[in-house]
Amino acid sequence: MKRRVVPAALLALLAVPATLHAAPGVTAQREISGLMQALETSGCRFQRNGRWHGADEARSHLQRKYDYLLRRGLADTAEQFIDRAASRSSISGKPYRVACPGQAEQEAAPWFRQQLARLRGQ
Repeated sequence: MKRRVVPAALLALLAVPATLHAAPGVTAQREISGLMQALETSGCRFQRNGRWHGADEARSHLQRKYDYLLRRGLADTAEQFIDRAASRSSISGKPYRVACPGQAEQEAAPWFRQQLARLRGQ
């Protein structure tokens, strides 16, 4: 009798329960997009892992992190986006920082929360 060999990658897929991740709601998507747009148009610099980057490069980086979270169903709200993508490096754990013209440098999480409050009209 001949044995069939099943590739390890297929076995790994079969071992993981299938789950469907719902996309964030329209409001969350609009808010997250608004947060990234606020950064991109802010004129601020964005620091990650000790190196400063322009706002456009920072937005690209955060978009990649957001896309990763979306694939795993981990960014259902703007607050989750801030906490899981826009606050700190997922590699080093170091907080991101934002330096805007005429303002004191600050950690990114409070800056994004301020932007979210503005988006919400608070």
